[in-house]
Amino acid sequence: MATMADVARSAGVSVATVSHVLNDTRPVLPGTRQAVLDAIEELGYTPNTLARSLVTSRTRSIGLAVSAISNPYFTEILQGVEAAALEHGYSLLIADPHDDPGHERKVVQLLHERRVDGMIVAPSADPRGLLAYLGRHRVPAVFLDRVLDAPEGEGAPRFDQVCAESAEPTTRLVTHLSGLGHRRIGLVAGRPGLSTTRERITGYRHGLAAAGLPYDERLLVHGDSEAAGGERAAAALLSLAVPPTALVTANNAMTIGALRALRDRGLSVPGDLALCCFDDFAWADLFSPRLSAVAQPSRELGAQAVRLLLERLAAPDRPARTLRLPCTFVHRTSCGCPEQPRQASAKAHERSLP
Repeated sequence: MATMADVARSAGVSVATVSHVLNDTRPVLPGTRQAVLDAIEELGYTPNTLARSLVTSRTRSIGLAVSAISNPYFTEILQGVEAAALEHGYSLLIADPHDDPGHERKVVQLLHERRVDGMIVAPSADPRGLLAYLGRHRVPAVFLDRVLDAPEGEGAPRFDQVCAESAEPTTRLVTHLSGLGHRRIGLVAGRPGLSTTRERITGYRHGLAAAGLPYDERLLVHGDSEAAGGERAAAALLSLAVPPTALVTANNAMTIGALRALRDRGLSVPGDLALCCFDDFAWADLFSPRLSAVAQPSRELGAQAVRLLLERLAAPDRPARTLRLPCTFVHRTSCGCPEQPRQASAKAHERSLP
């Protein structure tokens, strides 16, 4: 097995220079750096990660704490995180907090004890323990998908954050359905306390107001961001004395649950109920009818989270930033619109949302 001394001899430099190239501990002339990198490639040298971490106090690893990793949305986020981390020479340690505040605090501590350089976290609905731990230990962190408001009396959040727009795309779904003539539009909302839930409820109410429709609290039921909850919520809406004629579901898991509730009642989409959903997913185009949906830039969210974290590691004292990425309305047929030619629909029916 090649050693650092072998690399130094092959490149015609000192072992210290090889160390500086590997650990970025001192500037090295470009020609010299390239000679070292060429020697590493030729000899197949593998750096000792543990020894490097002792020199640099960095492990070149990132902790990722995201619930519901089996959800296709978060799976795509994970792919974005992994690709961006690998591009910059970082490995990932992954934990699932299960959207439980107590477990969230434990997994974050576990990742910290593994000496990750920083963390990317999708916070739970009650992140007080998470915030206390990260603040006490000064852990570099980026919040992903779910963002936190600044504490009362403070002007900006203390942590970097990245998420997709939620309110305006939901407004777009409601106004689209109202434009098709619907006057009773229900919402299957997510888990209470999450920023995505609050923002999509805000967008729902703005959409009703824009269409001149009254807000009826009976038409909003929480589905807890999971399939079983979405099924219960949709069933409750369908059991109303005057049920909705159209439905917006606030994530992909709840969409599956709502479709089960409709199936169990022998109801069809869009014949008996028009449906628009938040989150596009791989098989949304395979349903009959095909699902009209808001597509989030999931992989880009993951990649941007890594970039924000690396910027934080490079400049620990810079002001925190919150990035919001635009979504796309993918217009299909579950809303009740007629089928369009497939070749034309790709561009004609995908519209960017702020």
